[in-house]
Amino acid sequence: MKYGISHYIYVYVKAINKANIKFVFDAFKKGGIKRVRSEMRDFQYRVDGKDYFPLDKPEVYELVEAKKLDSFRKLSIKVEENPTVSIIIPAYNQFEYTYNCIRTIIERSGSVKYEIILADDVSTDFTVDISQVISNIRVVRNAENLRFLKNCNNAAKHAKGKYILFLNNDTQVQDNWLEPLVELIERDDSIGMVGSKLIYPDGNLQEAGGIIWGDAPGHAWNFGNGQNPVKPEFNYVKEVDYISGASIMIKKDLWDEIGGFDEYFAPAYCEDSDLAFEVRKRGYKVMYQPLSVVVHFEGKSNGTDLSSGLKKYQVENSEKLMKKWSEEFKKQSQNELDLFHAKDRSQNKKTILVIDHYVPQYDKDAGSKTTWQYLKMFVSKGYNVKFMGDNFFRDEPYTTGLQQMGIEVFYGPWFAQHYEAWIIDNQDNIDFVYLNRPHITEKYIDFIRNKTNIKCIYYGHDLHFLRLKREYELLGDEKLLAESEDWKKKELDIMHKADMNYYPSYVEIDEIHDIDKNIPAKAITAYVYERFREDIDMDFAKKEGILFVGGFGHPPNEDAVLWFAKEVYPIIRKKQNIPFYIVGSNPTDKVKKVHGDGIVLKGFVSEEELQNLYNNCRLVVVPLRYGAGVKGKVVESLYYGTPMVTTSVGIEGIQGAEDFMEVADDAEGFASRVLSLYNDSDRLKKTVLDYQKYVKDNFSVDAVWKIVEDDFN
Repeated sequence: MKYGISHYIYVYVKAINKANIKFVFDAFKKGGIKRVRSEMRDFQYRVDGKDYFPLDKPEVYELVEAKKLDSFRKLSIKVEENPTVSIIIPAYNQFEYTYNCIRTIIERSGSVKYEIILADDVSTDFTVDISQVISNIRVVRNAENLRFLKNCNNAAKHAKGKYILFLNNDTQVQDNWLEPLVELIERDDSIGMVGSKLIYPDGNLQEAGGIIWGDAPGHAWNFGNGQNPVKPEFNYVKEVDYISGASIMIKKDLWDEIGGFDEYFAPAYCEDSDLAFEVRKRGYKVMYQPLSVVVHFEGKSNGTDLSSGLKKYQVENSEKLMKKWSEEFKKQSQNELDLFHAKDRSQNKKTILVIDHYVPQYDKDAGSKTTWQYLKMFVSKGYNVKFMGDNFFRDEPYTTGLQQMGIEVFYGPWFAQHYEAWIIDNQDNIDFVYLNRPHITEKYIDFIRNKTNIKCIYYGHDLHFLRLKREYELLGDEKLLAESEDWKKKELDIMHKADMNYYPSYVEIDEIHDIDKNIPAKAITAYVYERFREDIDMDFAKKEGILFVGGFGHPPNEDAVLWFAKEVYPIIRKKQNIPFYIVGSNPTDKVKKVHGDGIVLKGFVSEEELQNLYNNCRLVVVPLRYGAGVKGKVVESLYYGTPMVTTSVGIEGIQGAEDFMEVADDAEGFASRVLSLYNDSDRLKKTVLDYQKYVKDNFSVDAVWKIVEDDFN
């Protein structure tokens, strides 16, 4: 043990305040130093990390026992002839809980079409008259007390929805809880059942998916119980062993095929775990959706005493579960030592840790879009993908975007301070580290090479020293030459340490091998597309304007726009009045000054607006005068099918580009190419077809995977 309890108390008090000394002592009594470390970490998220982790209290309606039914405000459920979801709420008394549960459903379910079926198991309180205060609720009232499992099965027979969602009556759903469940289950045909994040009324986590350990009956975890629900490990879509039955949604066809909850587990408990095994038996996945948040007043329905009431069946049914699924239990993670894989059922997957400067902002720069698309490709190929940004920010909406892909994103002060320890602790579970950009990679590669056994793959995005050298040759600034030489040393040092090096252009690979032919390096495709355009409008008479797209945090883009605006565009304007649109984040002061006289500086635009511009502009220009590697903006124009004129720098790395792309390097020639192509409808149409064929042949997931597959096996 490196430190004693006094050290942890000192650190804790110094970080927070003396009023919490008792908390540390209590944690020590419960579980020694390990418990103190764990709970201090949790508190660091809450206190030190308040900028990253604002702890909003869940919105929960107060439960006040009323003596008269008419004291409850009347509610109305919208009637849907063809509901998407049938929400089944099993209830036995506890009217106040049921009422407030339904109240939150009505207020917080967005545009999803649903029906509510109340499965009343012979209640004796106001529940028997619930239709008097909640109109359009469908009530299935049992003639005798069936208890939980059979009550649910009976009510499900009346469901009209495409999906059946079982929701405990002692729950209150939070804003936008339902749509994420529907979106997830419809995203992938292999998903059969999905479930919500469950939290307690005080804001602490009840469960982020369930884990069933294979070493003993009843050895199961509500993953994350009692912790902060906004921590990274609880907020990504993932496959799980089971979802607690307080909020689970299943395809109705699959439910019917299975035959509902197995009455072997009647009257209650373990039926949700058993259902998850049944779903997997039929080739479907059980998934956790963190965006669906449900507050659960646990224990209000059946209590918490394992020796009495329905709760006593929890122990008995755990043994039944292990007996029924004995062969499957052998495949489960056997104990807590394998939590890394157990929390997302990744036992049979290889793990890739991707490190970049920050969560990729796919709509702001080409490098981020490349990282984003490669992350998607790794997920689609079945890898367990983790992402760490060097700034450790939770940057929205981009972080949630990755989490919804199924990627665990590491952020917050704890990871910023302990990422090395985390990597060392998990090195046997991480197969590859995929490092991006030299200025980020130089911070991590020595540590990974010297302290772990993980394979390092490096993606440089472009050769910085080559780009700077070309800028020097264009502008003659000696500082650029010195900077180029400095980057050359850094980049070559990284390349010699990495197991494999990627660059987006064969030109860059040739440059590397001219220096050292022994460096392991290959050219990869900058962009990766899962689907291709089938709806390109070929009526160019309706289209107007010239478009440039590129983020201005990248110096070559500023130079390109200024050269085009000052040297090329005036030539075009003398002959034809064509508007020129400039799109890109962070425009510089120099770029801002070119706005006007036919030039429209739009700056940053949304993905939707960008797509509209690609669709409605007749031509794209990529007037780059220096740079290195395949240019993302060129590939993007090929993908959207918008004809373009570019330079020899712009087409670099795109093999065969001279055969179907318009290229010019001087102002007069560039302007001439723009005007000629802009006014030739037949050539524009042929260009679109050429672009689409080239993109499909070279930028599909399968085409890209063929290049890198061996490096990840």
